[in-house]
Amino acid sequence: MSLYARSGIARQKITPHLWFDTEAKEATALYASLFPNSAVTNVTTITGTPSGDCDIVNVTLAGQDFMAISAGPYFKLNPSISLFVVFEHEKDIEGVWNGLINGGKALMPYQTYPWAQKYGWLQDKYGLSWQLSLSEHHQLEQKITPLLMFTGGVAGKTKEAIEAYVGIFPNSKAEMLVPYGKDEGDTEGFIKHARFTLAGQGFMAMDSSRSHDFGFNEALSLVVHCDTQEEIDHYWENLSAVPESEQCGWLKDQYGVSWQIVPTAMNAMMTSGDKEKTARVTQAFLKMKKFDIAKLKEAYDEK
Repeated sequence: MSLYARSGIARQKITPHLWFDTEAKEATALYASLFPNSAVTNVTTITGTPSGDCDIVNVTLAGQDFMAISAGPYFKLNPSISLFVVFEHEKDIEGVWNGLINGGKALMPYQTYPWAQKYGWLQDKYGLSWQLSLSEHHQLEQKITPLLMFTGGVAGKTKEAIEAYVGIFPNSKAEMLVPYGKDEGDTEGFIKHARFTLAGQGFMAMDSSRSHDFGFNEALSLVVHCDTQEEIDHYWENLSAVPESEQCGWLKDQYGVSWQIVPTAMNAMMTSGDKEKTARVTQAFLKMKKFDIAKLKEAYDEK
């Protein structure tokens, strides 16, 4: 199910969405406690879904919108998509590292590396992957940036995927593509580090031809907020590549990345406080693959 319940209008075109078993409220509270300009902004519980009762959480982290849902043990977060965070002060990165590593595990130890004064890669106790970096030479306007790692059958597809995404979203561009050279630890020519923007928002990506026991899945998806049916149709037609993954606004692209194509009109519907209206809209969208704004409004307005 899509995380459609929002407080106010989406400030971002694309919002990262985190799937948890039961811990969405607990995890987002922890994350909000670690970053300035952060807060849980809305919690809604919906009923009558295939996952039972689901807590839907909207949270702002460092001024950026994120979403989370508690919807059962069906998908597990893994390091295929990390949240890359850049810090200016050592005390700040150490505070976040210590807050996230508690109960989690280090994937790369927190220490000095050739590319950063301090850097560490970890999975927190909920499974979410974070890369934390302190570097005078790596400052970004966007505090937290999703980083996609193309592995397994899509290793080596980073450049192709970025070009595809940039062609689909307006106000988008590839900003940096740094390939591996000879004897640099991975396949020569694969992308070691990439930066790109989609709808004005920053993303990162990389290839890894090493053996990994994970890949992209639904546990971390990207929600695209659409004002019109034409927008929904555009993103659906250009992104969806796995018909069996189409359900309730969800789709999977040709690289395995999961997206949710969601009408912004559902914001008011799902946060109206009218339980009967919310239930009708919920039952309407549960029958849909691609969202139909007119039918959702019809369900909402039914007398």
